[in-house]
Amino acid sequence: MLSHTLTKLFVRDLTKLQEEIQAYSNEKDLWKVTEGISNSAGNLCLHLVGNLNHFIGAELGNTGYIRQRDLEFSSKDVPRETLLEMVDDTKVMITESLKSLTEAQLQEEYRRNPFEDYMTTEYFLVHLTMHLAYHLGQINYHRRLLQA
Repeated sequence: MLSHTLTKLFVRDLTKLQEEIQAYSNEKDLWKVTEGISNSAGNLCLHLVGNLNHFIGAELGNTGYIRQRDLEFSSKDVPRETLLEMVDDTKVMITESLKSLTEAQLQEEYRRNPFEDYMTTEYFLVHLTMHLAYHLGQINYHRRLLQA
């Protein structure tokens, strides 16, 4: 079933996110921005955790998570260990939230707002995996750029 495959992909890429965060030789570099780069790795990590906990945890898993999107981009100097724990918690949440989704639920309409085009829950979950991968690539580039 697709939910099992998506869970594996989310966990794989969230594990890679943790590896990227750990690979910064200087923890302060997680929060640096340079010319042409508007988001730090730390803020992208917070954004990914917030995004997944909102759209998968709160919306599909009924976790009660309340998103504070502005803080995902304005918070600074969150300790590396805290970021890594947040990603661990997100992996658990995804595993728990997606394991009970049925094929019928995956085919249900998913609307984030009333002005969007029709999409299924399955489509939106695939979109979220791509969103994670996109920002994961940005973090990898950010780290290599700063360590060059």
